[in-house]
Amino acid sequence: MVSSLDPFWGPPTSYLNFCEEDYVITRFVAEFINTFSSCVYICYGIYGLVQLRQKPQAAFRSISYFGLIGVGVCSAGYHMTLKYHTQMSDELSMHLLTTPLLYRILSFKASPDRARLIGIILSVLFTIVMVVHMVMDEFLLHAASFGLAVYLIGSRTPKLIPAQVTDLKLRKALRYLSFFGCFCFGFGYFVWLIDEFGCGILTGAKQTVGLPLAFLFEFHGWWHFFTAIGGYIAVATVDLLTSGEADEISSSSFAWPVGPVFGIMQGMVASEKEV
Repeated sequence: MVSSLDPFWGPPTSYLNFCEEDYVITRFVAEFINTFSSCVYICYGIYGLVQLRQKPQAAFRSISYFGLIGVGVCSAGYHMTLKYHTQMSDELSMHLLTTPLLYRILSFKASPDRARLIGIILSVLFTIVMVVHMVMDEFLLHAASFGLAVYLIGSRTPKLIPAQVTDLKLRKALRYLSFFGCFCFGFGYFVWLIDEFGCGILTGAKQTVGLPLAFLFEFHGWWHFFTAIGGYIAVATVDLLTSGEADEISSSSFAWPVGPVFGIMQGMVASEKEV
């Protein structure tokens, strides 16, 4: 399907353009599903902020949830306009999410001086990555540093669980939940790869089934959905583990579908035979 709509934002200037065809639904949005699916990050961020109301250190704890909202806003702006500057903001927002999370994990129970040093180092590294990426138009450092940050968050979060959770069954359920978050990230990357390298097949399928079923074949939108779930699990789990609320975690602590999934995991753990 070739769009006959006059693009409101003009021709794309970003150096990435995904498989979704541009300006098919409306002249005001370049990639409709990719823009709409970005709102999942925003919804999870808002849910987290609502949960933090009247809780201790709410302002400090809210930073990571604002990071989720920022990812959603910047991603939506990028896919809506396909401009170079909105692409830069989208990639910047990814580090604005991971950097505070890394700080929470690495500075937890550290001395004030050590926590300050960790904050300075992360801030310097963040600045270097962003300046090199935006000024030199260099993508590899951005991608590698973001991947390293995700790896550190994914590998260190499970190590916080046994140190903070006294109930053995809750500890096991939380470990399963962290693995589920990693799976969501991994599966999201898998469908991203399909969208990237199987675009011709996906486009043919979309043209065959037509709208609205064609929306199901917008795999970059599914990447947004699954990585939003994985990102939310990371933010919420780290927040609860480092705020003294670890033993109070239940399925009601998380948004859908994470809450129901965690409830299922708790049921699985409870039904396991003791060795």
